[in-house]
Amino acid sequence: MKVGLFIPCYINQLYPQVGQATLELLEKLNVEVVYPSGQTCCGQPMANSGYESESVGTYYHFVNNFKDFDYIVTPSGSCAYHVKKHYDIIPQTDAVTGVRNNVYELCDFLLNILKIKNLDASFPHKVGVHKSCHGLRGLRLGSCSERVTSDYSYIEEVLKKVKGVELMPVQRGDECCGFGGTFAVAEEAVSVKMGKDKIKDHLESGVEVITATDTSCLMHLEGLVNRNKQPLKILHVAEILNSNL
Repeated sequence: MKVGLFIPCYINQLYPQVGQATLELLEKLNVEVVYPSGQTCCGQPMANSGYESESVGTYYHFVNNFKDFDYIVTPSGSCAYHVKKHYDIIPQTDAVTGVRNNVYELCDFLLNILKIKNLDASFPHKVGVHKSCHGLRGLRLGSCSERVTSDYSYIEEVLKKVKGVELMPVQRGDECCGFGGTFAVAEEAVSVKMGKDKIKDHLESGVEVITATDTSCLMHLEGLVNRNKQPLKILHVAEILNSNL
């Protein structure tokens, strides 16, 4: 199994430790990982801002970088979703469809492709899970309240394999944090209120650490936590899965 590691642009620029944790975790699981040095953005920011036609060059570049891998793994549900669902605007060659079919969010890959049974990781803290919208309602990484289905959550299933993690249930577990990419810029006041509500929910549930599959959502929540000096730590799920406290 040859895996291409895709690190989204905001992780590369602002949270490189998340990319490092993802690589280290996969290597611990004996996965042959390659990081194509020519990779850039998947094109999501442009598309979300209404300029999808101008992101076509980025789409082709992504495909050319990752077309020769068995799987493409990324610590970002939103980026995986964008490649899977939005690359339909370019001709569907074998390379394009192969990349779209083979891109996976990290927890999805660990649980459903590697089928991990345990992790050599320890994190003795009370953890609250934020289920990011693209992963939850786009990739179906978990069940959501508006659908009549059995309960499941890939991120929580993987976290249960970490020693010491105590998953804390929250009241509104599948509610948006308010980030929404450019929504946080265009609708700042609404975005901030949604983020504060999300943080309040976690605090009232006794959470010590908030985690998620998307650093973009966590960045939004971390900014609010820091500004309001609240007793919460924010970590990407890869950092917890790679932890050995």
